[in-house]
Amino acid sequence: MVSRELIARYCICCGSALLQRSPAVLMPFVALRVFGQEPVEITADWGLRDLRQGMAYSLCNSLQCQECGVLFLDYRFTDEQMADLYRNYRDDDYNTQRIRFEPGYVSVVPHYHQRAAYLDEVESWLAPRLPEAPAVLDWGGDSGINSPFRDRNRLLHIHDISGVELVAGAERADFQQISQTRYDLVSCSQVLEHVPFPLELVEQMLAAVGPETLLYLEVPREALVREYPGSLQLAPLKRHWHEHVNFFTEAAMCHLLERLGLEVVDVLRLPVDVGWTRSEILGVLARRVSA
Repeated sequence: MVSRELIARYCICCGSALLQRSPAVLMPFVALRVFGQEPVEITADWGLRDLRQGMAYSLCNSLQCQECGVLFLDYRFTDEQMADLYRNYRDDDYNTQRIRFEPGYVSVVPHYHQRAAYLDEVESWLAPRLPEAPAVLDWGGDSGINSPFRDRNRLLHIHDISGVELVAGAERADFQQISQTRYDLVSCSQVLEHVPFPLELVEQMLAAVGPETLLYLEVPREALVREYPGSLQLAPLKRHWHEHVNFFTEAAMCHLLERLGLEVVDVLRLPVDVGWTRSEILGVLARRVSA
């Protein structure tokens, strides 16, 4: 079911081959971390007869599925490249290197160490469907600072590759422990927009999703998707790619879940203030299809 093409030819959500394609550039910070490439200026000294002089950046393509609308980078990074991209994520060395390419990033850094204020609204939306103190698995939850029901749970398991210190009350869980635990809620927030194979990642989560378990997937509803709702002509408008390599639509998320035997229970669209900009999240709540 899951395709691991390193340059995508099919939709990452619904599998369609109907893709709009348009040239774009990979932002220098990502290109350096993933490919070891930095921008270079082509000058007269190069002696190249048929190439124009000017700055050269790493090229890529923007792809948009004409069936479900998901917009994504054609490069699908390997596990090793993903490890290089997110090595020492947001530590001092990472931030220094990124600020060299993106000076404005310095104003963003402090906000990543605070719990997101909008999570109170997410919890209020989820709470009526869950026990008073739910058993929660946060997949890709980092330290647990933004885990749902962080302060009101029966247990809080974090499954994450980062190895960072967890918040009080949270416990790290491996695949064996996950498969042996009954969860009321499995949450994966602000992760799927980063990964090359989102269908594969959600498929891995199914080991934790029992008949009564709810699965909450949260992604940004990106500005381009909000500005042109329902448009299938976004690829020519997406000229650069950074660490968010997937821009999801509601239809795309629904198609992805349906391919895995899950049904959508409800959808949340929530405007949020993340500290340095106004944005919006798309939350999709799903469960296993009843027999």
